[in-house]
Amino acid sequence: MDITDIKVRKLLDEGKLRGIVSITLDGVLAVHDIKIVQGEERLFVAMPSRRDDQGMFRDIVHPISSSSRSEIESKILSAYRTERDRQSAERSAQQSSDIRRI
Repeated sequence: MDITDIKVRKLLDEGKLRGIVSITLDGVLAVHDIKIVQGEERLFVAMPSRRDDQGMFRDIVHPISSSSRSEIESKILSAYRTERDRQSAERSAQQSSDIRRI
């Protein structure tokens, strides 16, 4: 399966949760609520999960192989960084515009 679309739904600047992403696989299957989390050493992707009867979180959907996980994580983090940089540039341009109006 190929990731045919990645949508960065939300970006956050504070806390460990840095973003929420949805992906589309082969143009036919959407996976929502994929989280981008700041770990102690790096950003990582956390797949959608829910709490079970014992209070443990269990992934609802996840890659089967480590190579698939790496590929998915790489593409999601790349899209996240691109969107973060785009929004940052947009804010800078807006601030420059606001300063020129003063």
